[in-house]
Amino acid sequence: MRTKTVTSRTKTVASAAALVAALALTLTACGGGGDDSAKPVADISAQPKTQAATVLDTPFKKPNLVLKDTKGKSYDFREATKGKPTLIYFGYTNCPDVCPTTISNIAIARKSLPKTDQDKLQVVFVTTDPERDTSAELGKWLASAGDASFVGLTGDFPTIQAGARQLGIGIDAPKKEKDGTVVSMHGAQVIAFSPKTDGGYVLYGEDASSDDYAKDLPKLIRGENP
Repeated sequence: MRTKTVTSRTKTVASAAALVAALALTLTACGGGGDDSAKPVADISAQPKTQAATVLDTPFKKPNLVLKDTKGKSYDFREATKGKPTLIYFGYTNCPDVCPTTISNIAIARKSLPKTDQDKLQVVFVTTDPERDTSAELGKWLASAGDASFVGLTGDFPTIQAGARQLGIGIDAPKKEKDGTVVSMHGAQVIAFSPKTDGGYVLYGEDASSDDYAKDLPKLIRGENP
């Protein structure tokens, strides 16, 4: 069975209107279906940025997301990451390109940090393909594609989709086409949460490199703007 992923590139924007429009386009491309409930409704703005990071003037609140981790145990995202520098990314293990590259880039950057900072950083990967991405599969994939310390979450798709929408990220349930291809449409943003406020205040697109993350992570761990 071949698997295809459809993602969209998130660009740095310089105004509230531009960022809302960019996220709306992301959701049109990755969320599909013309579902108005998937469109961002928060008044979000961003500071101009020439680097990979987009610093949001109005941070996202942490989503109300309770799923199962790689051990099959309940994981409350808000509670488990409270007061901790956290990166969250939605994707799936059968993704042929964007997802493993993103996870690998973050893993490489994390390894460049001092051990104390490595221990502080929380990286959470939420599957958009929970039917195939069981707890065990997520654990194996994260250890090989990224880092065994990364948290992998799975559960029922409506809960996952609702959590993603709270961050302006559009995802659709995987669909099997006539030729057997499984298409998973999902946004490719990584959201960074501040340990000071628990707000999702920095956004990265799929073009962020390991060097970009390595440069920014020390500041993100302190809750500072990159």
